[in-house]
Amino acid sequence: MILTCPSCDTRYQADEAKFPPQGRQVRCAKCGHVWHQAGPTPQPEPEMVIKADEPVRAPEPGPSRTRIFAPAATHTEPEPAPRGAMVAVLAGWVGLILVILAIGYSLVRYRQEISMIWPQSASVYSVLGLKVSAQGIDFAHVDYRRENEDGQLVLAVTGSIVNSGRRELPVPQSVRVTLSDANNHELYHWSFTPNVQSLKPGQSSPFLTRLSSPPTAARHLEVRFAPNG
Repeated sequence: MILTCPSCDTRYQADEAKFPPQGRQVRCAKCGHVWHQAGPTPQPEPEMVIKADEPVRAPEPGPSRTRIFAPAATHTEPEPAPRGAMVAVLAGWVGLILVILAIGYSLVRYRQEISMIWPQSASVYSVLGLKVSAQGIDFAHVDYRRENEDGQLVLAVTGSIVNSGRRELPVPQSVRVTLSDANNHELYHWSFTPNVQSLKPGQSSPFLTRLSSPPTAARHLEVRFAPNG
């Protein structure tokens, strides 16, 4: 605040904090005059001005935003399968393998019966190297030998007709023997009639058939039942 000496009009800069509201005595440093200096007048606080045509409104709340923090992903080790479940799975695989083996054994063991019921299966068994006969009657131990009778060459073919089925079966009454060359071209064939009409399960009947003056180029021999047998 600024003080002015009423006697000599000398002006001084004074600290307002040193003057209480009721004032205090001061002395002029120039002329020595003493006077009572009132304290600073307190300034009223400014009042809020409210317009009558605009009601006071409370501030509208802004949009509420909540930040959601997802829990950090944690790596969990897979729990081991229960021992009982593992045993059940293993038992299932073992059972499946046993079933497959049983089916395979049955297909081989009873291939003759299967081929009789389903003749088309004979070709499948043939590809697998398993000999079957769709009729249940087949040939076994087929062989040949060359003989000389009265200066003439004779081809003797021997073997057996076998019932490989599980019941008595009729024997086809016409057997065909075919001779072919090295290129499997047929050179000659003939037929003969077996000496039995039926065979019981596992029973066999030998046969012998002969051909005079066989083709000299013959390299392959085939014995089978004739189509009309």
